[in-house]
Amino acid sequence: MRNSELAELTHGCRRSEDRAYGSRHWLDSRRVKGEKFGGVPDSWVVIEDVHRAVGAAEALNDTDLGDLIFLVANNSTNRYTALRDWINGPLGQHLGLTPIPDGPVHPRALRRTLALSIAQRPHGLLATKWHLKHVSVATTEGYTARPGGHQAAFLAEVRAEEEVEHTRLTVAAYHDYQQGALPSGRGARDLVAAFQNVDQSLAGHDPAPATVADDRRVEKLLKTKAKTLHIGVANYCWFTDPAKALCLTMAGTPNASEPLLGMCDSARCPQATHHPQHRQAWVDHAESTRAVFLGNPRLSAPERQRAQQTHERSMRIVESIDAAVATEEASSAQ
Repeated sequence: MRNSELAELTHGCRRSEDRAYGSRHWLDSRRVKGEKFGGVPDSWVVIEDVHRAVGAAEALNDTDLGDLIFLVANNSTNRYTALRDWINGPLGQHLGLTPIPDGPVHPRALRRTLALSIAQRPHGLLATKWHLKHVSVATTEGYTARPGGHQAAFLAEVRAEEEVEHTRLTVAAYHDYQQGALPSGRGARDLVAAFQNVDQSLAGHDPAPATVADDRRVEKLLKTKAKTLHIGVANYCWFTDPAKALCLTMAGTPNASEPLLGMCDSARCPQATHHPQHRQAWVDHAESTRAVFLGNPRLSAPERQRAQQTHERSMRIVESIDAAVATEEASSAQ
């Protein structure tokens, strides 16, 4: 809901309905933006937390039925501007606060920054969907009645930034390959083959000095491959064939459209690769397994055996990453 729609909330605007699969909550207000003067009546599906918060506002303001709940307009823009002036001023700089750039201050700037951050995190989009209740029936029902809105725009920005980030990571992996730093893992052969196809495509063009246009050409050639990339905490998943995805095989859903990164066993999956930036995660995993499980004298023999296998698997991945780096260093020395 926009600020103008929140300002139109009146005492008694809340509605609820108990259903077999859970309760549904609505807020009755007026849609102002893009409508004639005074707006038009409309309803919004909300989650229980919002419904309860508006009820608390009704009680705190001690309003009568039909009265506006929020009598004072939200003057957030002036507060944002005052905060920025203070941070950029002598007091804020004396405290070592990071200056805020000049320009219009509005919630969309925060939404943009948050979208960038989420897009660069493993499982970021899924976490956002869960936090915003996009996987729940309540929000789906609300968007069915009213497509778009701030949350939809926010998710669209996250998706766009995620696509940009995946392209950047794919191009970075290609540049590593060009310098001799090959990926490791069972999916490395297919990834290298894709990079070799890019080499062949680039070889068909007239040689020229490195330019921005050449970089754009590489991005274009790798765009299809980047669309298959799913970022794991300690690996990359190049999801090109659901039938080959080990996680889907274990889950019994071989026709799913996305991998189940929570079930990823990248040491055995033929579509997973490991890169130098993943090394520390595997070192930490091996050390944690050794300290917590193998270091426990009361651990049973079967559990110790499983922990030992997990530790050895982590160390094999670390060794394979190191071997790829060593190959690059040997090539550079020659």
